[in-house]
Amino acid sequence: MQPSSSPATTPVFFDHDGGVDDFLSLLLLLHMRHVQLLGVSVTPADCYLENALLTTHKLLALAQRNDVEVSGGNYHGMNAFPSDWRAKPKILNALPSMINVEVGPHAAHYDDNTAFIIRRLEAAPAPVTFLMTGPCSSLVHALEQAPSLREKIAEVVWMGGAVDVIGNVKTYNHNGTAEWNVFWDPMSAHKLFRSGLPITLVPLDTTNTVPVSFDFLKKLASQAGYFFSNLAGQFWATTIDTIPAYEYTYFMWDVLTTSYLAIPEAFQFEMIELEVSPSSADAGNTYRKPSSGQWVKTAVGVQKERFYEFLFELLKQDLVVS
Repeated sequence: MQPSSSPATTPVFFDHDGGVDDFLSLLLLLHMRHVQLLGVSVTPADCYLENALLTTHKLLALAQRNDVEVSGGNYHGMNAFPSDWRAKPKILNALPSMINVEVGPHAAHYDDNTAFIIRRLEAAPAPVTFLMTGPCSSLVHALEQAPSLREKIAEVVWMGGAVDVIGNVKTYNHNGTAEWNVFWDPMSAHKLFRSGLPITLVPLDTTNTVPVSFDFLKKLASQAGYFFSNLAGQFWATTIDTIPAYEYTYFMWDVLTTSYLAIPEAFQFEMIELEVSPSSADAGNTYRKPSSGQWVKTAVGVQKERFYEFLFELLKQDLVVS
């Protein structure tokens, strides 16, 4: 592993919810030489917390980044993720490249992530990019306790919502309009959109144009001689049975969103007035509301070849050691 050739310039706080693509997002962040990672918070949504904390610590140990503090949440949203999805971190921790990675005793202990977010953002030397690849609950709760944090946030980047496409929630008593990160805690999403913070939203409309296809996995396997390409391929291989369907339907939800921090020029955005339904059969629905919605910078497209090229090249590199 080689040290970064230039100092980190963008302070980033990362809040994720323990899915496979959340951990792949952490790998990307650890590769980004311009990112100063201020902390990692795990929201117990698409995971069982203890396993997800361990996976997070293992990846930080691989990066020799034990200086990065990790915290976990104690809040559980209104609508639980499927239990099979939540079990993935335990599988990741048993993969050949992960099972023997040692972490310190601190991995079993954590501060409540609301207090952790407040502490880390208040201490930040410059306004922070707050990256979320899970529900937004932890940030919203922190803002409710410490409203002055708004001044410490330069941008909220969130993988969430389905604006002009169908959602990915298929469950009892719901009309299918919502995306899971919003649906888990739709009230917090409703509050976030009214917070006045600058939000960059990467919804299903864009993420679902970049699948984790078998062709992608084959090309990634062709560079398996690079440790992190091999590790990422192992992670993605565990997703084959995640979403029951006749065709492979896992997408680059969180990974695409995280890549925005490195290749913003590959995205196309529109400012759209949006609203989130906080309850009822369309809870979590993120929809256009002209004249009375909240203006949100929304990804409406991405240069797919540019994104895939970025991903293949990044996963050939060593991690940033600071």
